Amino acid sequence: MTIHLLAVGDVVGEGGLDLLSRRLRALQKLKGVDFTVVNGENAAGIGVLPKQAQAMLDAGADVITLGNHTWSKAQIADYLDAEPRVLRPANFTSRCPGRGWGVFEGPGGVRLGVVNLIGRCELDSNADNPFFTAGRALRDMDADLVAVDFHAEATSEKGAMGWYLDGRVQAVWGTHTHVPTADCRVLPKGTGFVTDLGMTGPTDSVLGIRPELSINRFLGGLPRLYEAAPGPCKLNAVLFTIDVDNRVCVGVERVDIEE
Repeated sequence: MTIHLLAVGDVVGEGGLDLLSRRLRALQKLKGVDFTVVNGENAAGIGVLPKQAQAMLDAGADVITLGNHTWSKAQIADYLDAEPRVLRPANFTSRCPGRGWGVFEGPGGVRLGVVNLIGRCELDSNADNPFFTAGRALRDMDADLVAVDFHAEATSEKGAMGWYLDGRVQAVWGTHTHVPTADCRVLPKGTGFVTDLGMTGPTDSVLGIRPELSINRFLGGLPRLYEAAPGPCKLNAVLFTIDVDNRVCVGVERVDIEE
């Protein structure tokens, strides 16, 4: 038996959320997707509101993962405690609301574990070590298959996590940088890996943001609130094909949409 797991890159702004709502279910049908994980931490531009998280679940996400902007909208805190399908990084302090991993029912009763982690290299040095946290999560969860969203800045840190977990989980992907990478592969011990999914948001932008706002920052202008860019959007995603019986990934492919 094989299952198809779809990992969707960071949803940015209302444009990204609208595209996800309009196109995700058709993509799932086209590719025979059995389970979908969406990174949603930028649905509000910076952070995510409960209504936006619910909209992503309604659009077809089975699990939503977050990242360094988890706490940018204070309203999300209580929602994280109430909604087990929305995960924040597991290596945040245990005093934080919500949970960093969960086990969910997949096709045929398969127990699918999803772990959300945040990197420390040039991103969040106050988080616990994500490598140690991943090991603890694997010891504690009772799952048939495990997928990991590693929200990290450095490609080296994401690559190291993939190799560290090779043969211990079935899929590892990176999020956060909003730029899709071309290194989809199955590692030697059977873990599917890609350095970064990319994003679901405005195409004519700098990482989803109005270009002039990013240019202003690099020219040394006064800080301005980032706003999502207008115009057409794209959806970046990667499909992992997993052999359930042997607990290995057998295929990794990009399935991007541009409008």
